[in-house]
Amino acid sequence: MTRALCLAALALPLAAQPKLLTNAKLDTRSAASGLEPAFHALLAAEPQPAWIGYTVPSVRSYGLGCEYVSHDGDASFGPGAGVVHLEPPDHAIILFRVVANAVERIRALSPDCEIDAGNVPVHWLNDVEPAQSVALLAAFVEQKPANPLNSAIHAIAMHDDPAADRALDRFLAPASPLPIRRRAVSALGSLPGGQGVPRLIDLVKTTQSPELRKQAMSALESTHDPRALAFFEQILK
Repeated sequence: MTRALCLAALALPLAAQPKLLTNAKLDTRSAASGLEPAFHALLAAEPQPAWIGYTVPSVRSYGLGCEYVSHDGDASFGPGAGVVHLEPPDHAIILFRVVANAVERIRALSPDCEIDAGNVPVHWLNDVEPAQSVALLAAFVEQKPANPLNSAIHAIAMHDDPAADRALDRFLAPASPLPIRRRAVSALGSLPGGQGVPRLIDLVKTTQSPELRKQAMSALESTHDPRALAFFEQILK
């Protein structure tokens, strides 16, 4: 993408495409008639490596950050100084990497990220309903429980929509495979503002799995939430 096109992208709303998208063979289309048919039509028509993406309203989480700021010359902190956003975004970019008509990878990124597509096609979908996005991602979780596509659980957790809460509750249920339940616990522990604390406390109280209880307690501890601290004081009495 030329510099002129990149600058033009900055003026577009989040729903249009990523603000900083480079080296992409971009096309856009609408998912107003339904995300699933639009997504699967692109999947079936794309044998070569490509990406399919869209934006959804997200919980304000620093877990979507992509700032790279050098620190005393330490390269592990990134290639150099960049823009640091003091407040987290209210939208997330959901991206699916497609290879041979199948999804190989799922990512959730901040719309403030500069995204280099590596000169592959990027199919951008407008008019995506958040609940439909959750349903699409949940299908990957439930169909392939042992697959790395379970990164979809993190993407679901970033949605600011009641459908995301319902999906996480379903993943935590005893009927779910343990790997899915563990990923859901990790997602709840990473939610900002202690949003996952009540469900983690309930899981500690009710689960029959020592492994899952230990993980839930660790996730609770990492939140530093007053409710978690009060719960630990209660069970230690």
